[in-house]
Amino acid sequence: MIMKQIEKDELFDHVSTFFKDKGVELKEGVYTRGVRMGCQFLADAINLSQEGVQRARNQFDKTLAQMRQVIHEKTAPKSAKRKSSSQKTRAKARNSKSGRRKRT
Repeated sequence: MIMKQIEKDELFDHVSTFFKDKGVELKEGVYTRGVRMGCQFLADAINLSQEGVQRARNQFDKTLAQMRQVIHEKTAPKSAKRKSSSQKTRAKARNSKSGRRKRT
């Protein structure tokens, strides 16, 4: 899910509308410029954090896909055709050892 970018003045417009609904009008001045700058910094911070979260999510998905592939390769059943001669030799040795009796 990709979030839309917040425009620099969009947040300030919402805050000023909120204050206007509460009976406080933000007129141009030093205080209003500070609130506007704070809203712009907040919008930038939100936008940057969303980009970081998206990059992290993409990297996580990529790593998870690699991990699933490795697990699949390690746990997938081996076909008889693909066994190498060394694997066949080891399998025969294991089978012959299990049939032996211990000497006392």
